[in-house]
Amino acid sequence: MTDLHVPAADTAPGTPVPDVPEPPGTPTLPVPVTKMTTEPRTRRMRIDSLRRVVVEAREHGSYRALVRHGAYMAGGARILTRRAWDARTTARHERFMRVAEAAGNEEMVQKWEQRAYAYRFARHKRRMDLLQMAINLPKAVFTTTVAGSGVLLMLGIMLAWYNHDVRDVLTPMATVIEFVGWVAFIAGVVWEPLLYSLPAIALAGLWAVGRAQRTAPTWALPADGDERDVVPDENAIMRALSKLGIAPLNAALKEGWKARWVQPSTRSGNGWHAQLQLPEGVPVEMIADKKQILAHNLMRKPIEVWPTEPRDQAGVLDLWVADPGVLTKPVPPWPLLTDGTTDFFRGVPVALNARGEQVIGRLMAANYLIAGIMGSGKSSLVVALLLGAMLDPLVEIDVHVLAYNSDYDPMRPRLRSLIKGDDDEHVVAAMDTLRALASEVSRRGQELERIGTDTKVTREMAERDPSMRPRIVVFDEVHELFSHKEHGKEAKELALKVTKKARKTAIMLLWITPDADAASLPRGISKTVSHRVAFAINDHQGNDAILGTGMHKNGYSATTLVAGEDVGTAMAAGFGKTPGLIRSYFVRKEAGVDEVTPVVDRAVALRDGVAPAPADPAFAPADHLADIAAVLGHEPKMLTLDVLHGLKDRNPVEYGSWSPRDLKAVLDDAGHGDYKTGGGKMHVSLDRILDAIAARDYDLDEEGGTEE
Repeated sequence: MTDLHVPAADTAPGTPVPDVPEPPGTPTLPVPVTKMTTEPRTRRMRIDSLRRVVVEAREHGSYRALVRHGAYMAGGARILTRRAWDARTTARHERFMRVAEAAGNEEMVQKWEQRAYAYRFARHKRRMDLLQMAINLPKAVFTTTVAGSGVLLMLGIMLAWYNHDVRDVLTPMATVIEFVGWVAFIAGVVWEPLLYSLPAIALAGLWAVGRAQRTAPTWALPADGDERDVVPDENAIMRALSKLGIAPLNAALKEGWKARWVQPSTRSGNGWHAQLQLPEGVPVEMIADKKQILAHNLMRKPIEVWPTEPRDQAGVLDLWVADPGVLTKPVPPWPLLTDGTTDFFRGVPVALNARGEQVIGRLMAANYLIAGIMGSGKSSLVVALLLGAMLDPLVEIDVHVLAYNSDYDPMRPRLRSLIKGDDDEHVVAAMDTLRALASEVSRRGQELERIGTDTKVTREMAERDPSMRPRIVVFDEVHELFSHKEHGKEAKELALKVTKKARKTAIMLLWITPDADAASLPRGISKTVSHRVAFAINDHQGNDAILGTGMHKNGYSATTLVAGEDVGTAMAAGFGKTPGLIRSYFVRKEAGVDEVTPVVDRAVALRDGVAPAPADPAFAPADHLADIAAVLGHEPKMLTLDVLHGLKDRNPVEYGSWSPRDLKAVLDDAGHGDYKTGGGKMHVSLDRILDAIAARDYDLDEEGGTEE
């Protein structure tokens, strides 16, 4: 190597510098390395070394355990501090107000403002009470001491009088003093160990809270640890969503998308309910398609997780998560299994919804489309409907089963007719019934017009005129009829015609099929019937053919139900304002157990007059709006809490467990809304309740479609 030669100062620019030979014996020196050259390399080496140290430390079990348990205690302290702060301040109210404000829900913002005001008022009152108590404490202590001493002295006098010994006057007081001494002695013995153990107890409590909430870093958790929790809170839901493998959702999370909770995760029935506004490019359909993975991430079975989209909130994920195992437990016995009668015009109990609430199957002004593959439990719902209807002696039932099965054989004594088989003669018999129904619907419509009513058949009318009595006609395995080469086209036309016109005439139809394609069902039948029930379905086309177009896309899908496992469980529409999961009652008829025949015998006895039906049916679903109106009476308004107390007095069985939230839910569903007086207190308005009842009755009259 050679030294670097620098041109002399007087050398002109651009003049070449001649090579100057080295003097003999001059030592060769290395080229000096500058700091700028060595610093990046040294820094990289240090960073790599530090990274290796960190990785090795993370992999070391002792270090991971130290970090994990330390994080548990720190996280537990943070969680308990936040809980205490929320309990002592309005921080929780402010947080929910911000969530509601971000979601644009002004009504919810006002509600949380009211709750925050009520909390501050109650807190101020408590503080004033404590201050007043501190002022009154000396007087109270003095009064209590004097009174207690007087009582003890009086007892001593009585004891001395009885024993004829004046020394017994002070015996009660001495006994109390001795007792206080023993308490002080025991406290002195226990106090010091307790005092020394308090820090350990506090640390153990912090550790337990932190461990339950998984506050340690993921890499520090045990090798077999799982950060998932059975409680689907906001954090658990976000973790579950982030691991669905949905590219637009993952991209939004990487870009810093923050969740907007329309409704934070709250307890609802026997599960949890939350509503989350999804980011752009992530429709609810994407979440619904990943339902099995979502359920796994939330430590649930697919049947226990239902991601849907509300009708009035586009882009919002409505997530309901059941408690583990609650939807696989047996359904309670059918309420009418051993006694009771029904009223066709009020409905019958047929199922429970996902929250464990009873579902009433309406019969008047109703028609049913029920579908599901073999073994999914369609017959459980049909049997509950028919047995309930039989317990009204006015009802007449005809059944056509275009197959050979024995589901309806136990009910034969109470049926007006039962025709089974899939031969041409059975198809012809079903066609004759359809044609007769078309004529019957027209005749009843003319009769209603003749008597001057444009509403519908009533019970009084049916009791007075046998020709207007309620009728139920069942067409099971109906795909055999609609796909028949000779009669299929006419059958579809008649089915639509009768279904559209029968709603006011007390004629109810049940269309039942395992197939749900265009060839098996008339076009538009799902739009015409009032109740649509899908048990286990193989594909989303069949799901939408039953429940309606777009239902699978919005998360209302029966494709995740499994025949043979989720027996009697279905996705249904028409039983409430929004579709939802139902679990049918199961009235058993199998080897060694026959629950159907006793019910049929009771129904036959009622029909034949052996045991006349009471004036009012033994079973009648509660009419919440009518009960509220009855509690109000002639009062134009009443405090909400007073209405709740009145409902509990009126029907303790139905309303005994109701809270103000339950009453508010009914009022909101009815469109009552918030109603306050000048004092700011919540009231219930009689006019609004009566308007809601009138609107509901009008909707029932208009339900089921009109003939086009």
